[in-house]
Amino acid sequence: MAKTLDWDSRIGRRVRLRDLHILFAVIQHGSMAKAGAYLGMSQSAVSQAIAAIEHALRVPLLDRTSKGVTTTIYGNALLRRGRAAFDELRLGVQEIEELADPATGDVRIAATEPLAAGILPRVIERLSQRYPRIKLHVMEAAEQGQMEFPELRERRADARLTLLVRPLDGELAKEFEAEILRYDRICLATGSPSPLTRRRKLDLADLVDEPWIVPLATTPGGAAILKAFRERGLPPPHITVSTTSVHLRNFLGMSGRFIVALPASVLDLYTDLFGLKRLPIDVPMANIPHAIIRLRNRTLSPAAELFMQCTREVAKEMDAPPEAHSRRGAVRRPAKRG
Repeated sequence: MAKTLDWDSRIGRRVRLRDLHILFAVIQHGSMAKAGAYLGMSQSAVSQAIAAIEHALRVPLLDRTSKGVTTTIYGNALLRRGRAAFDELRLGVQEIEELADPATGDVRIAATEPLAAGILPRVIERLSQRYPRIKLHVMEAAEQGQMEFPELRERRADARLTLLVRPLDGELAKEFEAEILRYDRICLATGSPSPLTRRRKLDLADLVDEPWIVPLATTPGGAAILKAFRERGLPPPHITVSTTSVHLRNFLGMSGRFIVALPASVLDLYTDLFGLKRLPIDVPMANIPHAIIRLRNRTLSPAAELFMQCTREVAKEMDAPPEAHSRRGAVRRPAKRG
């Protein structure tokens, strides 16, 4: 009975959702003045809301400094748990709305550059045709080599499309789950105006003096290119631009002046769009999985599940043999390679 009374007196009646929303805004913006401007409230009203929560919980949630505010250990705990509570509440409201029409809702996707420029446009096209009332919010994911997935941990995204540079293990496997969609690798291409596109046989030695546009050396594709030259005993290529941007490589490659290194999936999907021609040179490297990552034990909205279903379909079709597309869209599961 004591615990029930404690909840009723300290939290049930005193901690309001509105006050928690104000607290999260203060933490996000780093000061009460900025949070007040964002919320359309006076700084005094923001301060009173924060004081009310601290009084109810009997611990300091924020440290006030001349430069703004920072969270205390108590504030961090409430922020971590409170975000989850707000996320579940938001999903609950969405679910009520979607029960009347499951093909309605918001989906928040984080995507690294190779997938945002590759499979994602094809998925969005299919999803929007089937379910035109679903709204997609796409954000750029953190660098593909990182394995922290902050967009998922902070519940800013429902799922993340990424290259899975290494398997999830340890604590990551407890927090996240990964579904392998297909496998990709780096390929070499140039624009159709280049005379190189008319040659049936090419060797890396033929391309040493050509200007190159490649991924960063810290990425699997960029590292594979440098390793290929090194193992052949060749000097490194003349790199004019190194970038993670697939779009930049696509557009610069159109002129035919550059050798561009691109994911095979991008060339397969959009080679005609950008006028690029794949060169007959194989870059030895392990196949890298395309994966969709989600927070483990988190219930996704029906709209998010529909997005994932469309993503699986497109991934399977990308790996299907050409004759399969003429058999009423029949596809095969991608064989695990590399």
